[in-house]
Amino acid sequence: MMSANSIDLNDDDRESAIESATMTLKVLLPTEILLEEPATKVIAEAQNGSFCLLPRHIDFVSALVPGILEFLMPDNEEEQYVAIDNGILVKCGRQVLVSAYNGVRGADLSKLHHLVAERFINLDEQQRTARSALSRLEAGVMRHFIELEKQRHG
Repeated sequence: MMSANSIDLNDDDRESAIESATMTLKVLLPTEILLEEPATKVIAEAQNGSFCLLPRHIDFVSALVPGILEFLMPDNEEEQYVAIDNGILVKCGRQVLVSAYNGVRGADLSKLHHLVAERFINLDEQQRTARSALSRLEAGVMRHFIELEKQRHG
């Protein structure tokens, strides 16, 4: 028996209602698509603070700072997380695209913090080593140019 306030939706109407209440979240990294999932809400962080996007919000573009991107999937209202490096978020219609240099996905926030520290700290160490090697190469090239100049003007 139905109450006066209830609405009887058939399966097609129910699917349509769920579809209109979702967005597609796609997180792109330079080497892979980290995720492509339906979402009912996306929370991200820009330089001026956190913001929330819902399916019917206006189109939007934002530069993201390193942090945790949170989203809700329609089938379960459990929060999902993606840690991202600096990136760009573009919401156009029902699609939310995030392009970031690096990212890690995880459902457990404490484990994700551990993964982020492990992956991003490791990357920082590799970048420091690469910058050091590049500095040594630049210094060697400059020394050779100075020696060539001395030989030339003898």
